[in-house]
Amino acid sequence: MAVALDFTPPFEPGIFDFLAVRAVAGIEEAGPRSYARTVQLEDGHCWFSIQWDGRALYLEHDVERPEEFPELLAKVRHLFNLDHSPAAADAALGANPLLAPRVAALPGMRLPGCTDPAEILIRAMVGQQITVAAARTALNQLAVLGTPSRLHHGSTQRFFPTPAQIAAGGRDILRGPARRIDSILDVAARLAEGQLSIGAEDTEESLAAKLLPIPGIGPWTVGYVAMRVLGSSDIFLPGDAAVRNGYGFLRGDTPAQARSIKAAELSAAAEPLRPWRSYATLHLWRRAGEK
Repeated sequence: MAVALDFTPPFEPGIFDFLAVRAVAGIEEAGPRSYARTVQLEDGHCWFSIQWDGRALYLEHDVERPEEFPELLAKVRHLFNLDHSPAAADAALGANPLLAPRVAALPGMRLPGCTDPAEILIRAMVGQQITVAAARTALNQLAVLGTPSRLHHGSTQRFFPTPAQIAAGGRDILRGPARRIDSILDVAARLAEGQLSIGAEDTEESLAAKLLPIPGIGPWTVGYVAMRVLGSSDIFLPGDAAVRNGYGFLRGDTPAQARSIKAAELSAAAEPLRPWRSYATLHLWRRAGEK
C-alpha cells in the first residue's frame, strides 16, 4: 500500500531530476517523477520508492523490521525536504529581478537531502572538480563494494558501500590523481574507525571545523555537505562552475562570457538573497543544465 506524504505546497518536482542524474546503478533508480533506493537502517534492510503524480507524493516501502518505519520516514522526509515551507524562500528569491521569472515558473523548489551523511561526504569528495556524469561513473564502479540487499526490487540490489568497505577496497577501483584517491580513502577510514562523524547534530561551523583541516577537502565540499546533510538554507558556492554558468545564462551571457565571471561577483550578487541562497543555488544549477 502506498502512503501519501504530507508537505506544504507547492512542490516543484525537479528534485527527481537532480537525484536521477546522480543515481548510482544497483543502489538507486530514478526518473522525472520517481525515485527508489536501498537503505540500511539501524537493524534491518529497507527499500523505498517515491512517486509524484502531479498533485501528491506516494511512498512505497519494504522494511525488514516494521518498527523501523519511523526511521525510514524521517530519512525520506529529509531527502525530499518535505518539512520546508516554500513561501518565504520563493518570496525572497522572487523579489530578485534575475531570479523572478524562474521562481514564478518553478515555485516550491526543494533542497535535496540525504539518507546517510557519510555517503554524501564520500559522494561529494568523489565529485570534486569533475562533472556530475564523471562522478556517477566513478560511483557506479565503487558500488560493487556494497553489501547485497536482502530486499531486491528491480535493479536495486545492494547498498551504497560503507566507509569500511571503501577504505578496504576502494584503491583497486578509484581512478584519478593519487592525491585525490588518498584523500577519499583517508576520510573513509576515519569514518569507519570513528575518528570522524558527521550528522544532523552538526552545525555549519562544526562541520567546517571537522572537515576543512582534512587534506583534500575544501570549502565547496563543506558547503555541499552542509546543504545535503544539514539542510542548510543559506549555502552559496561561488566557485562552482554550474553556479557561475547558471548565473551567466540567466542574464543572457554566452558560454564564454559566463566562464569569465569571477567568484567575487557571484558572491556579491547572492548577498541580498540571504537566508535562502541554497535555493538560489538550485535555481542556478537548474538553469546551467538546460539547453
